[in-house]
Amino acid sequence: MIATEDGHRVTPAELFFDLVFVYAITQVTALMAADPTPLRLVGAAVVLALLWWCWCCFAWLGNVVRADSGALFTVLVAVMAVLLAVSLTVPEVYADEPGGLPAPLVFVLCYGAVRLLHLVSYWISSPGDKALHASVRRTALLSVAPPFVLLLVGSALTGVTQILVWFGAVLIDYCGVYVTGSSGWRVTSPGHFAERHSLIVIIALGESIVAIGVGVSGLPVSAPVLAAAGAGLLVVAGLWRLYFRQLGESAEHRLATLTGDDRTRLARDVYTFLHLPLVAGVVLTALGMKKALHQIADSGHYDLSEPLHGVVAWALAGGVGVFLLAAAAILLRTDGQRSGVLITGGIGCLCAGAVVVLIPALLALVLLAAAVTGLAVLHGRKAGAAGAGHGEQAPEPFTEV
Repeated sequence: MIATEDGHRVTPAELFFDLVFVYAITQVTALMAADPTPLRLVGAAVVLALLWWCWCCFAWLGNVVRADSGALFTVLVAVMAVLLAVSLTVPEVYADEPGGLPAPLVFVLCYGAVRLLHLVSYWISSPGDKALHASVRRTALLSVAPPFVLLLVGSALTGVTQILVWFGAVLIDYCGVYVTGSSGWRVTSPGHFAERHSLIVIIALGESIVAIGVGVSGLPVSAPVLAAAGAGLLVVAGLWRLYFRQLGESAEHRLATLTGDDRTRLARDVYTFLHLPLVAGVVLTALGMKKALHQIADSGHYDLSEPLHGVVAWALAGGVGVFLLAAAAILLRTDGQRSGVLITGGIGCLCAGAVVVLIPALLALVLLAAAVTGLAVLHGRKAGAAGAGHGEQAPEPFTEV
């Protein structure tokens, strides 16, 4: 395997690897859309967290070893095959259909295979790195083996019990990162690491645009449908602007100013952990837009005056709220800045479901587009004013705790 250097950028091999994750995200949206209840949303969040962990494992590995080198590329293709199998089982992971392999068990076994391949690849990537090998051993014993056992147990269960057991596995896995520590793990190229995660945000945003098309598939295109599609695109554009114009560069700059374990901890907190709710927020909004477009297009069963109902009504604006609060948390962890615009907007969107259930779906989508656009512009102006007030200098480093 070929080690990377500072200045390393994302390789085509990694973009190829992400194609499977694109499909996985669409499957999570389909999992929620098939049964949009609060319990199913929690279950979908658990599945997304497990899939996200699989992706993050190889984002970290690709930062220290070139993904287009012969050995690692072979591993990546093998992982792609396993992740494809995982993705195929997602829609049936809580409602296994008879006549085929047990979907929950296949999901868990494939997930375990991905985690094992990751740890083995890390182990052989640096034969003489004792600190890394110690971290790999601790991770295997504390953060991989116990959750895998719980996932196996949960695969034999159903309903609420299955989701709770799997949720416990996710908690142990995620919290285990803090128990095993940051020593041994490293971020060689901050630019590569930031770019890698920005691309996955693009994938999530792209899936939300796909959801618009899927929502109207097989239905006639009308003026309200075109208006709703345009409003949905404005929502996605607003989220894109918030991340790529006002968030991503600041996080990358901060990551580049740090070294050693301080850089590793920031990468862990900002990218591995806080980018998950960013992606989850987009997926939730995609669910809301998919259902809204379907309802607007299906004039034979719905009237244009009819609002969205239940979980779907909350997901439309609530997903944006999750995204905004995650963005505010990233700013706080990166630069120590508290964004009143993002926090207020996030809380407002989380509570907007109470209004969405009272107004027509098309109007709700148009109002959400206006709100996201306004928040993006307002936050950009405040950030620009703050930068001008400091002479356009880079923000002072935020003291690590």
